[in-house]
Amino acid sequence: MTINRTELAAVLRRARERVRPEHVGLPAGITRRTPGLRREEVAMLAGISVDYVVRLEQGRGPVPSVQVLGALSRALRLDDDARDEVFHLAGSAPPGPGRVQMHVRPSVLRLIDRVADLPAIVLSAKGDVLAWNAMSSALHGDWTELPPHRRNLNRLLFLPDPTDPPRTPVGAAAPEDRAATAAHIVSGLRAAAARYPDDPDLAALLRDLRTGSAEFAALWETEQAGTWRSHRKRIDHPTLGPLVLDCDTLHVPDADQAVIVYSAEPGTPEAEALALLRVLGTQSMEPSET
Repeated sequence: MTINRTELAAVLRRARERVRPEHVGLPAGITRRTPGLRREEVAMLAGISVDYVVRLEQGRGPVPSVQVLGALSRALRLDDDARDEVFHLAGSAPPGPGRVQMHVRPSVLRLIDRVADLPAIVLSAKGDVLAWNAMSSALHGDWTELPPHRRNLNRLLFLPDPTDPPRTPVGAAAPEDRAATAAHIVSGLRAAAARYPDDPDLAALLRDLRTGSAEFAALWETEQAGTWRSHRKRIDHPTLGPLVLDCDTLHVPDADQAVIVYSAEPGTPEAEALALLRVLGTQSMEPSET
């Protein structure tokens, strides 16, 4: 298969112009003149350089890898057919059966968009954060500050990187919740490993975790396989303080993905905090230095 640079460039440009910033958890702003997303925003969401996006849209540059194609497809919210078209135009075969599904259906993306007043994320079977809404960024920290390969709950918990931003869904968890979180994540990953024995990215993740984290290696030998379950979790927000939230898990069976929605009972301090978070967004209430 060979790359069709001209048509690939046109498809990527059209897809970028169709996506609204609020659909990917970004502020729309009032001075925006570009229809859809800016190239800088696509680059940030996909974890590639702006220059790379520019060259692809101009029909030049290197042949994109399957990892880049997948990241671009998620950033541009392509459905399965549009994603496959991008892969074929780039001269690559789309992901086949037996692989962890990394592409989120537009209907699932619309679902988390509609849950506008509650934080929500979409997880792959191996713990990758594939999509999120604006409230998730307000609660957990700006997901776009993490490169795509770091947007994995297992890597964030067991393989901390000093270059990661201070606030992540794992890093924001209260210390007393860490053991339960670790056991929960490992049991889900063990189940995924049984379902996808031939997935190379999952195999690489397990290899990195086993060799890089003694804690993970010990848990891997003792934890049984399990699935993402609804639970309660305490999250320490830097502005709003500790929040104990219900975390409900909705399974997307045909994609083997999980939608996690964070909520609080009406009338509780946590419910009031979430209401304030909708107003604050990702901005901080802490006084700035002068």
